[in-house]
Amino acid sequence: MRNNGTSSWPDSIRGINDLAEPAKLAIYHTLLPDWVFPMFGIDPATHTIRGTRVVHVRCPARSSSVEISVYNAPESTEPALYLHMGDSFNAQLVVFLVVINDPASPRYNIDRDEAGRPNQLGMEGRNIPEEIRAMEAGLAPGQVRRGLRVFRTMLPMFETFVRNMGHALFFIEPLFYHNAITFERYGFSYSQGLQLMKTIHREFLPGGCLHQKLTGDSPFRSRDAWRTVTGRSWALHDGVLGRPYTGVQMYKRIGHDAHVETFPNAIW
Repeated sequence: MRNNGTSSWPDSIRGINDLAEPAKLAIYHTLLPDWVFPMFGIDPATHTIRGTRVVHVRCPARSSSVEISVYNAPESTEPALYLHMGDSFNAQLVVFLVVINDPASPRYNIDRDEAGRPNQLGMEGRNIPEEIRAMEAGLAPGQVRRGLRVFRTMLPMFETFVRNMGHALFFIEPLFYHNAITFERYGFSYSQGLQLMKTIHREFLPGGCLHQKLTGDSPFRSRDAWRTVTGRSWALHDGVLGRPYTGVQMYKRIGHDAHVETFPNAIW
């Protein structure tokens, strides 16, 4: 859906990517939150630390996606802030992945299997010892480090970006159950997967089929896992649903809170 306003920006990522380099970078740099510069000591004018560029935008011409990576130090091998988004087949804006890590926190190698091969955050081969360590440290599936808990501060800035493109909403794809619950709290609704989320909640309650599978014979299926968002997410990641957690897509209308809550009174 497009809004009724006018914008000097292209209405697609492909359109932005086809602009001249200075113009498209100026647009994408509006997505950099103000806090990122003092937090990591980044020069806001040059996007460098000690003369080395640490803000990178991958937005080749004729491409329909963009990746923004912000590193906390020149020697860092992975970004503290990462955003990947693009155009959908029906010309809507889709956020594929947002990562906001605390680079000072311990790292858990859940993103590689036990042989050291990349595993798509545990979705293509798991690293059980590292997942156990991460879970015991309070992390959720897919987290290699503790987050900075700043997504709420970035949402208004992102809504402005979407509005400037002439859109009234955007989509996001939660990779894990806890992501979906988090996005609900920020005012998102479901374009796909609402009934699945309701079913998951119902079946995790005492007497439900998912609750009955929390037998305690796996560290990821403790008997109390149903009580918390993180506990449920680890159990689902462990396969308690009987199939992968997929088929969920959410959207956010600009300036609107959908007030969707599939896990009432949830605790993390």
